[in-house]
Amino acid sequence: MKKVIALLLVSILILSACSSGSDNSETANNGAGGGQTAETNEITVWAWDPVFNIKALNIAQEAYNKEFPDFKLNIVENAQADIVQKLNTGLSSGTTKGLPNIVLIEDYRAQSFLQAYPDAFYELTGTFKPEDFAEYKVAATSMDGKNYGVPFDTGVTGLYVRTDYLQQAGYTVDDLKGIDWDQYIEIGKKVKEATGKNMLSLDPNDLGIIRTMIQSAGSWYLKEDGLTPNLAGNAELKIAFETYKKLLDAGIVNPVSDWSQFLAGFNGDQVASVPTGNWITPSIKQEASQSGKWAMVGQPKLPGAANSVNASNLGGSSWYVLNVPGKEKAADFLAKTFGSSVDVYEKFITEIGAIGTFKPAAGSGTYQVADEFFSGQKIIAEFAAMTEQIPQVNYGLHTYAIEDILIVEMQNYLGGKPIDQVLADAQAQAEAQLK
Repeated sequence: MKKVIALLLVSILILSACSSGSDNSETANNGAGGGQTAETNEITVWAWDPVFNIKALNIAQEAYNKEFPDFKLNIVENAQADIVQKLNTGLSSGTTKGLPNIVLIEDYRAQSFLQAYPDAFYELTGTFKPEDFAEYKVAATSMDGKNYGVPFDTGVTGLYVRTDYLQQAGYTVDDLKGIDWDQYIEIGKKVKEATGKNMLSLDPNDLGIIRTMIQSAGSWYLKEDGLTPNLAGNAELKIAFETYKKLLDAGIVNPVSDWSQFLAGFNGDQVASVPTGNWITPSIKQEASQSGKWAMVGQPKLPGAANSVNASNLGGSSWYVLNVPGKEKAADFLAKTFGSSVDVYEKFITEIGAIGTFKPAAGSGTYQVADEFFSGQKIIAEFAAMTEQIPQVNYGLHTYAIEDILIVEMQNYLGGKPIDQVLADAQAQAEAQLK
């Protein structure tokens, strides 16, 4: 663990040295003041994305103000990378000065913070019912059997498909239900032959699709302890790499290098499907001219992996309370909003399009609304059902560090390096860097 903390400290120094210094100091000072005040009617939250996470906070505050009208939420917006850096910097310094009461942390990063700074987070066990949330989210936000985070949004994945392109190739939406990636590739070849459209877009520097493939089979980059690299001998990861190569070799991939190109792929009629997290729904619906041309089914299974299901996860984050003055009020705010309110989650759906992992809300009428853009399909209800099928894995401490290694080794594999050697070398690199 000392080596893990040392690694974090080195990362902080590097990030600090490379920082452009563009953060607004006034905003940072406001955040510090809100986080350290003894006045429990005002608490500070750090979060990113004004149209998603911050809008959700405003909805939650509005609900909480009905019972506590004098309560004020001081929301400080930062980019996610800036939050990671500032949180690491503050916690490693040994002082809580300048830290918020509540912070949003991506699920892939949560364990690295909880295990490196175990005394910095306020335990939330007993403030909400873990059984009300999807199991995979509870696992990501807990440590040693104790709850430290209130689960928020799900990254449940789906396969968005253009029904008009499928029809031109002689397929219906039903033909894509319950399939594996090999079947998907064969369908993609026929679609391209009939329409000239590639099946999907991929960024070679983003292995998110590999994450979804292996989690669908209950596997991850790390073993169950969340510390030990699980690359060499990982059967599911090997199949995922081989599947990735099959996708490219089939000639059905539209290569992209940034987010705008990825969006242009489906908004610009360039691809026939989008396998990714449900958070992409608003972006797909952005192109109004395509209304009625899209459907959604479960993500393809990993071929040859007996435990794989047509459901997985990509992304998602949760709320954490820091051990600073005002922590009790912060915990109460989360418990009565994100932790238990069906009404709040219904508003997340209607006003943001955000699907949480709070199971009691899944039975509400809001989740059952037919979406005209998707030809009346109740995609929210279907995503909610798939959320409960996502295999639980331990994201552990090193998701992104290992993925940096795998991105390089993926290119080596595509260049002809044997897959077993690829994973063995990746394992050796991970063990050397992370021990």
